[in-house]
Amino acid sequence: MSRDRSPRRPRRLDRSALIAASLTALSLTASGCVVVHGEREILPATTRAEAATALQQFTTAYNAADKAYDSSLDAAHVTGALGDIDAARLKAGHTNYPTGNPNYAPLELTDAKFTIPKKAGWPRWFVADTAANKGGSARWLLVFTRNDLSEPFQVAYLTLLAPTAVPEFKTDKDGWAEAVPANSTELAVAPGELSQSYATYLKSGGTTFADGTHTSAWRADRAKNAAKPGLATQFLDEPLTSGDYAPLALRTADGGALVFFTTRYFQKETAAAGTSVPAQNKDVQALTTGEVQQSLTLQLVSNEVALDPKRGGKVSVLGRIEGLTSAQGG
Repeated sequence: MSRDRSPRRPRRLDRSALIAASLTALSLTASGCVVVHGEREILPATTRAEAATALQQFTTAYNAADKAYDSSLDAAHVTGALGDIDAARLKAGHTNYPTGNPNYAPLELTDAKFTIPKKAGWPRWFVADTAANKGGSARWLLVFTRNDLSEPFQVAYLTLLAPTAVPEFKTDKDGWAEAVPANSTELAVAPGELSQSYATYLKSGGTTFADGTHTSAWRADRAKNAAKPGLATQFLDEPLTSGDYAPLALRTADGGALVFFTTRYFQKETAAAGTSVPAQNKDVQALTTGEVQQSLTLQLVSNEVALDPKRGGKVSVLGRIEGLTSAQGG
């Protein structure tokens, strides 16, 4: 059962209606010629019914892949940061349990609220805010995106937030949300620059981000790990901003934006002479190439969600889900 974040319209546009509206967006020139501008027409990214179908299809595929530890079973329904994290998790699971997941329990997503922006061009995308039978009382926020009508919607971002942390979004009279451009200058940080700003902050600190679990506390934790006797730990953070890693932002009711974005980081552990890198669990071992002697370099993809306020405020990173995608011994 799903419910919309805003009241339903008296009549819902179906997919064919949206396509027709896009293709028949016409403007008359002074000479009387008709010009088609389908890519410029501002339309809801999808219908609410189609969003619900995409959520159901994702859940079915995700459960099949999780049960079999087979990434081919949900590859058509995940992309971007979540696609990388999910594929590596399933690869490690298959290596350790070739016959499938011995602890499989199906994921159930319920009480879905869909926030669908009205926009022109591609990608078309929307956010599903759901309850789940995993993760306690946290709400699961899944960002579905696609680049063509012939493609299925795929989940690029997933984050878990406390119900009180999910902001109120700005919507029009019909309940459609507003997508914020990547180059917006109205916000503390343009959405397109947030990944780089976050990577820079994790390295050098600064005042762009508000203190919190995923900012000041994470920097402190890294510093603590780097100071362990006999084991040097180095971090290198990189932005990921192109293609299916592109940030996506929704206007909040207060004029700011909720931004989903991606970073990648490397964590290199080097043991002192005469010692060795601590033993890793079997999932890390399954993703490790090369022989681990004095060092181990982990590569992780991390997807974040942040409240980006109007200019002059500080960005608050609300959630972060990361996953190991590969490791290299040395």
